[in-house]
Amino acid sequence: MSTATTTLSTQEVANRLVSQCREGMFVDAIQELYAPHVVSIGPEGGHGTSRVEGFDNVVNKSIEFGKSLEQVYSMVITDPVVADNFFSVGMHMDIDMAGVGRTQMEEVCVNVVKNGRIGRDKKVGLDENP
Repeated sequence: MSTATTTLSTQEVANRLVSQCREGMFVDAIQELYAPHVVSIGPEGGHGTSRVEGFDNVVNKSIEFGKSLEQVYSMVITDPVVADNFFSVGMHMDIDMAGVGRTQMEEVCVNVVKNGRIGRDKKVGLDENP
């Protein structure tokens, strides 16, 4: 019996993240694909904390975001664009958020993969400078 594990390629990580996010399984995607010492940087002027460090903190931020959603009208996630150990994904959400109301969120997320895990994600809102 072998105990070897296979390290996912950047393309495999990107495809898996997109697949899970399209199903609304954001927390599951983080739990499966993010590194223990991940750094997640949200868009400037976005809702919530803009910089979060550490696996548990990133999971908790995603859970809190999910709790703030009162209604999801539509969600579109693009196919990933992969270059070396980086990949980017575009996302558009038409949502109702508690305390905010109906809003359109459009952002591009750039992810850095190391050893088959996402070690950093940076979300850039389409209304801000990258």
